[in-house]
Amino acid sequence: MIRTSPGNAQKSLGPRSGKTEQIYQNFTARKTEAEQRLSDLTSALERQQRMNRALFVGRAPRILIDILNKLAKEGLLEYFTVIGTHSLYAYEAAAGVGFGDAAALATQDIDLLLDTRKRLSFIAQMNSVGSSMLKLLQKVDSTFKIRDDQKYTAVNSKGFEVDIIRREPKDGDPHPLRLTEEDDELYAVPARNAGLLLDGPRFSAMIVSTTGHMARMNTISPVAFVRFKRWMAEQPDRDTMKRQRDVLQANMVEELIAEYLPHLQQ
Repeated sequence: MIRTSPGNAQKSLGPRSGKTEQIYQNFTARKTEAEQRLSDLTSALERQQRMNRALFVGRAPRILIDILNKLAKEGLLEYFTVIGTHSLYAYEAAAGVGFGDAAALATQDIDLLLDTRKRLSFIAQMNSVGSSMLKLLQKVDSTFKIRDDQKYTAVNSKGFEVDIIRREPKDGDPHPLRLTEEDDELYAVPARNAGLLLDGPRFSAMIVSTTGHMARMNTISPVAFVRFKRWMAEQPDRDTMKRQRDVLQANMVEELIAEYLPHLQQ
């Protein structure tokens, strides 16, 4: 009898015998049970998605859901933190309400903050996946490609962008930082004060798309979001329109915390 691993490695368990027959029977029983559980969970997920869609539960873009689910499937979600406007979907989902100003959520890019403190384990996981970050995004949408003028940005045919952000180099961080050694690969760009976000408290919530599909988003604490947005609005080189948007988002989240998530103020 031969045991085959998920990676297609094979190991002999010896010739046919009472012992190997029992091993095979146990394996078959566990496999049948696992397949039935997967089928039941898949059916339950599909029912929930239909309910979400019928009740208009979700507002997040489907592309955002698909990217987060792809990272989770490949064991990479723990290395990235969503920052910026898309974090608002997690906050409103946790509070069970929707932000009234839809324009405040309108954006065509997602910022993924890479935890450079886990760089070695990230590289090991990417090696086990056997792919580059760009190729993973292309499995979500085949039109993703790296922008010629921004090597830290992947953009698809509809103009949706994925930016890979990192803290400013410290403690031996490599610079520049290429995510993998694959030929066509993204870099991570240093961002001012990103280290504060990396070291701050985390926040996690299930978000729902307009199609009813769901994904877990790991982002920064709403309190940290407010502080960071107010800091950004004070920067003299910040674009005026972006500064106004920073203040608007900070005010919205601050009100949300006070009314629906007061425990986060502790």
